[in-house]
Amino acid sequence: MSEPIEAFFERLSADPGSLPPRASGSLRIDLGSGATTERWFLTIGKGAVSVSHRNAKADAVMRASKDVFEGIVTGKVNAMAGALRGVLSLEGDPTLLVLFQRALPGPPSPVKQGAKRRERRS
Repeated sequence: MSEPIEAFFERLSADPGSLPPRASGSLRIDLGSGATTERWFLTIGKGAVSVSHRNAKADAVMRASKDVFEGIVTGKVNAMAGALRGVLSLEGDPTLLVLFQRALPGPPSPVKQGAKRRERRS
């Protein structure tokens, strides 16, 4: 399991504040393919999010490689851009997918990136 991915889901289940309190449904995220698929199953409702590794039918399904999804949960990859490029597939209730994107971090701050570049030059 990827540490950033696991940490993202831990934070989301502990504090689903970025999701509207009336949001409800289930979202399955499949990472990888075939026998090596890692699954995350989110149940959203009543202002809470529960996270498990169930392989169950969901209202919406997102599929991506672990590398792409790690980029998404760290803010380095935009989920919608990934879907448009075809590195992320989306099925099911589009409302849940849009709501889930609200829980994702934004891109890293340009100030932080610039500071890292200056450090490397030294």
